[in-house]
Amino acid sequence: MAGAFGYEKEHFELSNKIGEIILFPAIRESEPETIIAAPGTSCRHHIKDGTGRTAIHPVVILYNALRRNVEG
Repeated sequence: MAGAFGYEKEHFELSNKIGEIILFPAIRESEPETIIAAPGTSCRHHIKDGTGRTAIHPVVILYNALRRNVEG
């Protein structure tokens, strides 16, 4: 989506078509417990809007993994 590109009215349809080429189908076909990582805020919104799945910032994923490791 490249920042706000996909939310601009004139680019919205194109942005979704691009997402449907590989990204959205791969996410839909993944197991529900598969963690989806996306660093950008707009990327996470685009994934949510296009697939209904929630993407998580990689730092949050790392933090949660480290916390689980420390807490046992």
